[in-house]
Amino acid sequence: MPQLPAPDYPADVRVRLEADAKEVIARYPGSRSALLPLLHLVQSEEGHVSRTGMRFCAEMLDLTTAEVTAVATFYTMYRRKPSGDYQVGVCTNTLCAVMGGDAIFDELKRHLGVGNDETTPDGKVTLEHIECNAACDFAPVVMVNWEFFDNQTPESAKRLVDDLREGRPVEPTRGAPLCTYKETARILAGFPDERPGAVAASGGAGPASLVGLRLARGETPQARVVHPRGEGPHAEGPHAEGPHAEGPRGEGPRDEPQPGSQHLSSHDAPQQTSASDPAHPAGPVDEEGE
Repeated sequence: MPQLPAPDYPADVRVRLEADAKEVIARYPGSRSALLPLLHLVQSEEGHVSRTGMRFCAEMLDLTTAEVTAVATFYTMYRRKPSGDYQVGVCTNTLCAVMGGDAIFDELKRHLGVGNDETTPDGKVTLEHIECNAACDFAPVVMVNWEFFDNQTPESAKRLVDDLREGRPVEPTRGAPLCTYKETARILAGFPDERPGAVAASGGAGPASLVGLRLARGETPQARVVHPRGEGPHAEGPHAEGPHAEGPRGEGPRDEPQPGSQHLSSHDAPQQTSASDPAHPAGPVDEEGE
């Protein structure tokens, strides 16, 4: 059956959102270009993009609700139903999956008692699998409200969501301090993060992400980034790496690792994890480079 028109926001909420929306719209030469940030704005109000929110965006931008709905349903960052305070996204794309992402996601579903795109009864955590968190060099990766938690294991991920549900402090591996999903949505709408020190803490890329840039600049390369399974820098036996170890297909000695070289991410060398491949454990480290 056709739905009735969406209800409007309460008068005080409408006045506040209109002021914010006009500030956003003024940044663009054409008003419809402001649709994406306005969807984040209404999401910051309700925690998801409701029919009321889409009606508001349509009225502010002189669009039809069909046009707004087409955009809101296209991008996965816009939630279509009430969500938790913390959006926990587990990367299950190829590299993260191989490194243990599938095992993390399966364990979190069991631990939280929810499925994909479902929220815990206390309203704290919404769990979903993500196709790519754009941090393959720190796989397996979990994101909470789009902040990185690198080199995860099933156990560390369970501790993470338990801390979130209990209100204990949680610090991302890198990036700005964590805030709620509604607060994150307001920042994505283009409003400043006013928390003391939050902007300065955002930092830049991790060292594993910068290896290619360093090579492009002609800087001294690090040791080999990815070792074959079972062939870490201290492996013993006929395949051990060393200054006179033969290269592939008898091509002669491999280059000797540079002094002071270190492993830069979880998949630089075998580590003890990855329930997804118990016969060949590989995965996260306690601290970057160890």
